[in-house]
Amino acid sequence: MNRSWTFSQKLAAGLATMAIIALVISGISVYALRMVVSEKDYVIDVHARSLIKAQVLQSTGTRRIAINRAFLLTKNQSLLTNVAENRKIFADALDDLKKLPHNPEESRLLDEIGVLSNAQATDADKAMQLRQTDAPLDRVAQEFETVVFPENQKLSKAIDDFAATQETELANAERAASSAANWATAIVIAVAVAGAFLAAILVWMLSRSLSQQIGTAVQHMKNSSSELQASANQQLTGAREQATAMNQISTTIKELLLTAKQIADSAQRVAHIADESATAAHNGNETVRRAHEDVSGIRRQVDQIVTHMLDLGAKSQQIGGILEIINELAEQTNILAINATIEAAGAGEAGRRFGVVADEIRKLADRVGGSTKEIRGLIEQIRAAVNTTVMATESGSKAVDAGARRFEEVAGAFKQITDLLGTTTEATKEIELSTKQQSTAVEQVVTAVSSVAQAAKEAEAGSGQVLQTVTELNGLSSDLARLTQSQT
Repeated sequence: MNRSWTFSQKLAAGLATMAIIALVISGISVYALRMVVSEKDYVIDVHARSLIKAQVLQSTGTRRIAINRAFLLTKNQSLLTNVAENRKIFADALDDLKKLPHNPEESRLLDEIGVLSNAQATDADKAMQLRQTDAPLDRVAQEFETVVFPENQKLSKAIDDFAATQETELANAERAASSAANWATAIVIAVAVAGAFLAAILVWMLSRSLSQQIGTAVQHMKNSSSELQASANQQLTGAREQATAMNQISTTIKELLLTAKQIADSAQRVAHIADESATAAHNGNETVRRAHEDVSGIRRQVDQIVTHMLDLGAKSQQIGGILEIINELAEQTNILAINATIEAAGAGEAGRRFGVVADEIRKLADRVGGSTKEIRGLIEQIRAAVNTTVMATESGSKAVDAGARRFEEVAGAFKQITDLLGTTTEATKEIELSTKQQSTAVEQVVTAVSSVAQAAKEAEAGSGQVLQTVTELNGLSSDLARLTQSQT
């Protein structure tokens, strides 16, 4: 059978072939049975009926002689009726025999029987008419013995010959019918054996073909299930590693969020210090204005300026320390953002969104680092201005007269301090705003990482279910393979 046929097509073809074989056997059996029945019917309808009619002729011929003798002896007129009935029965039987099919010899005998019957009847009628004329009984007896009886003997012999031929024909027909029945039985048995042999071969071929087809399909399914099981194991391992990585990233992002909040608090403190520095500069400028009105109080004002400058130096030292902290936080943020970008790249499609957020955090950290560098430069300038102011105030204390000449320089220095403090205040406000944005971005990253971690856990659970299903499928394919092999 063609290997491209399906299981149902092969099974249907096998059943159809079995049905055809059964129909052929049934047809041959019916034909043989009809042939046997036809032979038997021909024997019964022709030969048996012909023999029966021949026996009727024999019995009526024998009875005819007896009736004729009885009439000649008794001269009983009622016997004439019996003679007529006997002749009618004989004639009807002869006519029935002539209607049946016969060979030429049988037809000749029937014609001869008819002629002899007529001759015997004519002679018997003469003898009976002689008996009715009151002729002597001896003469009538002599007439009967010399004429009627010989004719009757010829008739009986002809009838016996015909009956003998019919018995022979019947025996031959019976033998022929028995031979036909035996031949038909042998044919039916031979066809049945051949059909059984063909059916066995067909069943064997169909079973082998189906077993091979099922075995091939089972082997393919087993190979596919093994590959699927290996893939499921890899997927489960990857999901577990991804879940572990997501947990680590989540912990890192939480630490980054805490660091961002600390940066925001530090930025708020820097902004507060910058405001205080601006207020101090404004007070210094008011002091210069009063010193301009009252030169006699320059000494006292210079002492106050020295005091304020020292405070400003200390505060600028504090600002420098805070900037160092901000710079370190910015570098740590940048490092964490780079690590988060690497982890997001390893997470594949699920970490793309997290990678975008990590990249924005890294850019923000770079901006914070740049701002701290600018602030550091401004602080250095403030320190230089403070040192210049201190030196100027010390020179003023030594020479009050020189203070008047340098009054304009002090006023310019304070103006520069005021401008620098304004720049510092704006920078700290930008840092504060950036840290707030950074905190918001980190919170979004935390939410995204939580979603990715949840998806990783669900993927791990799904991979476990897939692995279990594949394991069961592999076991079923193995069982089916053993079953088909055992059948084969």
